[in-house]
Amino acid sequence: MTSVDSTATESGAPVPDSRPPRGFLGRSRTFAGVSPMTIGVAWLWLSVIVLLPLAAITVQSFDDGWSGFWEAVSAPAAVDAIWITVVVSVVAALINVVFGTLIAWVLVRDEFPGKGFVNAIIDLPFALPTIVASLVLLSLYGPNSPIDIQLNATKPALVIALTFVTLPFVVRQVQPVLIELDVDVEEAAAVLGANNLTIFRKIILPALLPAILIGAGLAFTRAIGEFGSVVLIGGNIPGDTQVASQYIQQQIEIDAPIDAAAISVVLLLIAFVALLILRVAGRWQSKREDADR
Repeated sequence: MTSVDSTATESGAPVPDSRPPRGFLGRSRTFAGVSPMTIGVAWLWLSVIVLLPLAAITVQSFDDGWSGFWEAVSAPAAVDAIWITVVVSVVAALINVVFGTLIAWVLVRDEFPGKGFVNAIIDLPFALPTIVASLVLLSLYGPNSPIDIQLNATKPALVIALTFVTLPFVVRQVQPVLIELDVDVEEAAAVLGANNLTIFRKIILPALLPAILIGAGLAFTRAIGEFGSVVLIGGNIPGDTQVASQYIQQQIEIDAPIDAAAISVVLLLIAFVALLILRVAGRWQSKREDADR
C-alpha cells in the first residue's frame, strides 16, 4: 500500500511519498535485492552446514601429508572401488536420462487412469530409507527370487539399485520444462510437414537438454555417494562389487579414518567437477537457444 506524505498540494490532495517502503528492521528494503544481514545469515548457515564439514574432512585427509593422501587414494583396492563406483553411476544416470525423460513425457503429455498415483510414487525413492530399497531388491533379485532372476553380488545389481534411488532427479527436472513448453510450435512444425522424429530432435530436445543434463548430473553425484541401497544387494566384493562408500566404511572399521577421508575427498571432487561441467554445458545450450531465436 502506498504511503502518504503529511504535506499536501495546494488543492488539498495528498502527495504520495516517493520513499521506498521500510522493512521490519527499519532499513529501506527493495524487491530487487536483499539486505546485507540476509546475505550474512545465508553464508553463515551455508558455512555451518556445508563448508565447514567439507573443510574438516579435507584437512583430515592430509593429516599424513600429500604422500599419505596419495598412498590412500592410489591403493589398488581404493582405485577399484572408485572405478566401479564411477562406472555403475554413469550407467545408472544414462538409464535414468532415457527412462526418466520418457516417464516425464508420459506424465505431462498423456492422460491415463492412475496418473496421479504414478506421479506420486516417482518421489518414493526420496522418502524410502535406502536400506529398505536394498532389502526389497534383494528379495526380488536375491537367492530366493520369486521371478527366478538372481543378480545379487553383481554389477547389474548395483546399477539397478542406483537407478532406483536416482530416478526422481531426471523426472522432476524435465517435467516442469515440458509443462512450460509451447505446444503450438510443435503443431506448426507438424503442419509444415515435419515428422515426429524431426520435431523431437529440432524443437523438443534442445529445450529439454539443459534440464536433462542437470538431472543426469544430480543422479550421478547422488549415485557415487550411495551406500544404503547397495549394501545388501551389492555383495561388497572387493575389486568386483565394492563401491567407494563401502570401501570408506571398511577403512573406518579397520581404524584408518585418514584413508577414509581421502577417498571421501576424491568423491567430492568427482561430484563437483561433474556438476560444474554439466552446468556449464546447460548454460551454453541455453545461450545457444537464445541466440537462435
